[in-house]
Amino acid sequence: MKPLRIILSGGGTGGHIYPAIAIANELQGRYPEAEFLFVGAKDKMEMQKVPQAGYAIKGLWISGIQRKLSLDNLSFPFKLLSSLSASRKIIKTFKPHVAVGTGGFASGPLLKMASMMQIPSLIQEQNSYAGITNKWLGKSVDKICVAYPDMQRYFPSSKIIYTGNPIRKEITNGSASKSEALGKLGLNQQQPVLLVLGGSLGSKRINQEIAKNVEWFAQLGLQVVWQTGKLYFEQYKHLTSQSVRVVPFIEEMSMAYAAADFIVSRAGAGAVSELSVVGKPTLFIPSPNVAENHQTKNAEAVAQQKAALYIKEKDLETKFQEVLSELVQDEHKQRELSFNFKQLAKPHAAAQIVDEIEQLIQEKYGELS
Repeated sequence: MKPLRIILSGGGTGGHIYPAIAIANELQGRYPEAEFLFVGAKDKMEMQKVPQAGYAIKGLWISGIQRKLSLDNLSFPFKLLSSLSASRKIIKTFKPHVAVGTGGFASGPLLKMASMMQIPSLIQEQNSYAGITNKWLGKSVDKICVAYPDMQRYFPSSKIIYTGNPIRKEITNGSASKSEALGKLGLNQQQPVLLVLGGSLGSKRINQEIAKNVEWFAQLGLQVVWQTGKLYFEQYKHLTSQSVRVVPFIEEMSMAYAAADFIVSRAGAGAVSELSVVGKPTLFIPSPNVAENHQTKNAEAVAQQKAALYIKEKDLETKFQEVLSELVQDEHKQRELSFNFKQLAKPHAAAQIVDEIEQLIQEKYGELS
């Protein structure tokens, strides 16, 4: 058999992009001669993040349907038809042995066309509430890897494999000590560090709360590493100081995790999966502006296991200082949360997903070389 050719698609947010990259990295580790091609949505963050990870990518003219009435929705059927046609051309040219999707609107036409062209196909769903694209693809693809039980509500049960969410190898293999990480980030070796993550695109509400409490963090004796998201960086960069690092995006996330003593984060599926491996005391502030409120469900599920704390956005004004200060001062609670969170981790999800991909390829083409 000639070297494997693998086409992948997932994007729009880091929650779709990084699982796709993690799967590609696992495949590349097993098959160094394999050829990879990503397909994303033009002008979305995957067009930057995928090449930074070392992979080629092509863009489709596609975007999501807005929940509110919008003129953009009128163009969606034309974008979909255009993207299906473009996907067909990409597949005919690249001739992949398998197609892999991790959600986001670009993966819809790509995986749909791959299925129609009899290319073995697999999708990976990160959340407990399946995304619209993956629900659309569920009947077409061959396998569906999921991160939560009871996903037969959305997908044919015969296709479901429970694997967990793939995590970037830099997280699972993170070997930097806390001291090294503090040094690299230019932080004080003696003071605890609060790491603030608002998701790959940033969070307006979390940023507002952090900005309001900069002086209070200093009173608690905390240093802060604060990822604002690119949309909000200009608004908050003036708050940078010796004890507050304000950055638009953290490229070396494993270093930030190593430096952190406490973490404030959104509760997207990717974040929850990564943070369970990291196992630091975490306060989730789930976004209320997502389908079926799935971030709140993610946070509640972890909190029920006494593995993390969470506050709803509407309660930040009254509860943020109280909850965070108690966490910072209660070492028993810190140890309990860290231990329980690590018990929920599935650090080998990418390997399990690649096992399923290998099986698909073998069933179609015979033994792999």
